[in-house]
Amino acid sequence: MSKLSLDRILQSQGFGTRKYCRALIEDGEVSIAGEVQTSYKTSLETDGLVLDVFGEQWVVREHVYIALHKPANFECSRKPSHHPGVLTLLPEQFTWRDVQPVGRLDHDTTGMLLMSDDGPFIHAQSSPKRHIPKIYQATTADPVTPELVAQLLSGVQLHDEPAPLAAQRCVQLGERQLEIVLEQGKYHQVKRMLAAAGNHCAALHRAAIGGLTLDSLGLAEGEWCYLEKEQLALLVPAEAQP
Repeated sequence: MSKLSLDRILQSQGFGTRKYCRALIEDGEVSIAGEVQTSYKTSLETDGLVLDVFGEQWVVREHVYIALHKPANFECSRKPSHHPGVLTLLPEQFTWRDVQPVGRLDHDTTGMLLMSDDGPFIHAQSSPKRHIPKIYQATTADPVTPELVAQLLSGVQLHDEPAPLAAQRCVQLGERQLEIVLEQGKYHQVKRMLAAAGNHCAALHRAAIGGLTLDSLGLAEGEWCYLEKEQLALLVPAEAQP
């Protein structure tokens, strides 16, 4: 981000309009390394900069990359219609800086949801050309059978798809539970594949994206964390890594 005036830095981090950010500074609500800042014109290097705003520390980031453990009954939309939006689970600064979900999970689906304000990152992660595997744990309405697993692995035909869709991997975890790995990311794909195979999805949880697992992040439902370089690297398909 290079060197910016303090009010512009605050604005870039989602604290509001430049006018509001200037007022924060002039009211003594912003400090750096324990020193209260009173001039919004102060020019600062943003790399590694840590602000203290309203008594809370904020590391200045050009872009934010976030993993959220999405609970049920939240919509992956900036304009939700029937349930609260996932952005209500994050600090309001992220709404100001236009953080968006990377793809979508149904309102009743739980698990890992990526979010960012980096447009190229969102596009790359959402592109079907990337072939990023996603691991889902599905609870079925009827007992799992070997025939169901075989059918999901060989491919099932969905009415609006030109060719059958197959799971990259499918393993039975319990009497009514499957682990399904998909690369395509089609609309409601797990639920539709189970229905096409003669069963029904009673609950769905996304446990991992690429090599990044929700368990490794240690997030409880509704919790979020920043993703750093090492974790972001796990989202890149193995064949695309240098």
